[in-house]
Amino acid sequence: MNYDLSFNLVWRHFGKLADGLLLSLQLAAISIAIAMAIGLALALAYTDGNRPVRAAVTAYVEFVRNVPLLLLVYLVFYGLPTVVDIRYDAQSSFVATLSLYGGAYLVEVLRAGLQAVPQGLIEAGKAIGLTPWQRLVHVRLPTAFRIALPSLSNTYVSLFKDTSIASVLAVPELAYGAQWINLNTFRIVEVYAVVTPMYLVTGYGILFALRQLERRYAIAG
Repeated sequence: MNYDLSFNLVWRHFGKLADGLLLSLQLAAISIAIAMAIGLALALAYTDGNRPVRAAVTAYVEFVRNVPLLLLVYLVFYGLPTVVDIRYDAQSSFVATLSLYGGAYLVEVLRAGLQAVPQGLIEAGKAIGLTPWQRLVHVRLPTAFRIALPSLSNTYVSLFKDTSIASVLAVPELAYGAQWINLNTFRIVEVYAVVTPMYLVTGYGILFALRQLERRYAIAG
């Protein structure tokens, strides 16, 4: 059986892919922002908290990191509303799930960054009379973020790619747009030949921008 490549139908529906890519970026941006808030709060709780607090943070991290994201997506969208009287649409459900998922990874990244802050810097802050809050804002956090930037970059790109899982909830992001075109045109090779470079170029663009930040704010060894 011969298969003749034809991209005409894919280009005809390219708007779905373009809109899907934009939505993927929006989902990733919102999820990363929430995940960063979760990760930072829990990283600080772990480094500055007592043993029960550290145990609770560890339990959350280990649970989320050892359960597939796809299963978490199903649990939050289909399972949670049957236990708790809560209603949300597919897009909100996915953002919440990806935020919790990303937060578990960012806890470890930010915790490592906080623990890598040289003790001498903290002592210097104390010596000039900075309060604990001032040391956190002006010493610990800026230094920790600069240390953690390479790992943060990798996590951000991974979370962008993970937005493709939203397609199982019929969220019209890039992967869902590809599935729609495939089902309606049966041009599976062509559509994924177009979508793959879209993910590749976008992911590399995100990584390139973050690498520029790394070079600008790198801590000299």
